[in-house]
Amino acid sequence: MDVVDVLKNTKKILFFGGAGTSTESGIPDFRSSGGLYSKAPEEWLSSTYLYHHTDEFYTFYKDNMLYPDAKPNAGHEILAKWEQEGRLLGVITQNIDGLHQLAGSKRVVELHGSVLRNYCDRCKKDFSLEDVLAQEGTPYCTECNGLIRPDVVLYGEMLNQQAIEEAAYLLSEAELLIVGGTSLVVYPAAGMLRYFGGEKIIMINKGATSYDGRADLVMRNGFVQDMQELDRLLRE
Repeated sequence: MDVVDVLKNTKKILFFGGAGTSTESGIPDFRSSGGLYSKAPEEWLSSTYLYHHTDEFYTFYKDNMLYPDAKPNAGHEILAKWEQEGRLLGVITQNIDGLHQLAGSKRVVELHGSVLRNYCDRCKKDFSLEDVLAQEGTPYCTECNGLIRPDVVLYGEMLNQQAIEEAAYLLSEAELLIVGGTSLVVYPAAGMLRYFGGEKIIMINKGATSYDGRADLVMRNGFVQDMQELDRLLRE
């Protein structure tokens, strides 16, 4: 059975995505020309930088990492539709923007957390993105004046164990894996693909990846266009 037949017939599709899924929603990626790391080194998004250069961290973070007005694109919406139709097991994402959930996806494993969730580093009180944006500069807890930090995995921090376990389970259950918008160079997240228990892989990425040779179908037109093409093939 070829990859298109599996796409049409399986109820166990899994999507694993990265920054390239959100660029068509107006959120820049990290490593392409003009991406985030053309503006600053990785260390600026590290836990060390947060706690030792807190004001500088938040200046960069608020200017470059937060896009509260971003909306899901057609690719996000197709994945949500597939889940509603019982075709998609879920989404594993390296993104922190919450766009999959905003599009209607229910089972989303956020390997790197979310900017929509924030908490006081001292008393653990929860804060929304709106709470963070309402304060100029570095945000502090309204209860204990502790530092509010985003619930995201910064460089130098470990992935959430529950997220790892859920992602590994979904990968082991999937029959078809669609990998989209990621160069697969960020570890340990990229290493999660070793848990994939199925046979068919579709790669969606404008640039080459280390998994292209293992893929049954490689698509290079962009997340939205390629997801629309897969949706068309599925319904033929």
